[in-house]
Amino acid sequence: MDTYAPAPDACIAPALPADFPRRVLLAVTGLSPQIVTETLYALAIRADPPWLPTQIRLLTTARGAEHARLNLLSQEPGWFHRLRADYGLPDIRFDAECIEVIRDGAGQPLEDIRSQADNDATADALTEAVRALTADPDCALHVSIAGGRKTMGYYLGYALSLFGRPQDRLSHVLVSPPFESHPLFYYPSPGERVIHTLGPSPQPLDCHQAEVTLAEIPFVRLRDGLPDRLLAGAARFSDTVAALNRSLGAPRLVIDVNEARLLAGGCEVPMPPADLAFLLWFARRARAGLDGLRRPFETGPNLDYAREYLAEYDRLRGLNTAVEERYRYGLSVRDFDERRSRVNAALRNALGARAAAPYLIEGEGRPKVYRLGLAPQAIEIRED
Repeated sequence: MDTYAPAPDACIAPALPADFPRRVLLAVTGLSPQIVTETLYALAIRADPPWLPTQIRLLTTARGAEHARLNLLSQEPGWFHRLRADYGLPDIRFDAECIEVIRDGAGQPLEDIRSQADNDATADALTEAVRALTADPDCALHVSIAGGRKTMGYYLGYALSLFGRPQDRLSHVLVSPPFESHPLFYYPSPGERVIHTLGPSPQPLDCHQAEVTLAEIPFVRLRDGLPDRLLAGAARFSDTVAALNRSLGAPRLVIDVNEARLLAGGCEVPMPPADLAFLLWFARRARAGLDGLRRPFETGPNLDYAREYLAEYDRLRGLNTAVEERYRYGLSVRDFDERRSRVNAALRNALGARAAAPYLIEGEGRPKVYRLGLAPQAIEIRED
């Protein structure tokens, strides 16, 4: 009797965040670097299963960097080193080079975030940090928004929503009163450690009694809607958000024949004339409500296709002998497939897979026919 055997890949469970070889805890801090040790304690000691970072990265202002360096990494008090020693944690890369100071538009270290320009610089720095870390497929990223100004936490969480992958996580750390925001509390100690309440009548507190928990925050992953150019290069916050907003808007294709220029959803898409002419051919057919086109037969080129395609090429660029000679005997199936592939690749690269979808030349039905799926009113062709 036949028995069902699943495909090999079906037996492979997706990797858990703790299984990745590189695990980065990324946080923003202001003048309270305690959130680093509090979050590390919650992840490494309290979480089930525990999640141990291989590296900690901080993004902060110039003042925040000094507070973090002196309080966490110095020989005394050195709270990061004390936490590792108290709980026997393995090596975690966290040194002065892991503390990145946000810079303003002129490249100078940002002392504080007080103006719109400071906010913009902060948003761009946090967005680029998350983009770069999530570009590494071997890295699992845990982002904490517990520290820094509220705008820093907002931008960092939003950046993870833009670029985050299944293995990435977002959280906020919760500390029980009266330890919350106490300048001398850094994590629950394994044994008795006494600090005192602030104010005119200080009372003793035992850090061993403190409770620190991690609140994991669900977030929407929008990475698939981003253009390849933003995933691969430096990403400004405003550009990334604008790209996603375009993908959520009503599709509109504009081809300026006189300028050989293409706009899709308001975004200019670079495309050489030979490929743009192919898209223009399909756009003109879609506007006229014509049926889709079948691929040329494998047995020979299609002369009618060549005439229609070359007419669009002539309108865009003007024909030359080399182009005319190439299609003298018609448009071959290889030419058809190559042009369609190049058009679709240019759209995906400029817009991202999700935003490009309405503008692609796709096949449908049996026998398969190829068409531009936009409604006629969504297409504008500008020409004299």
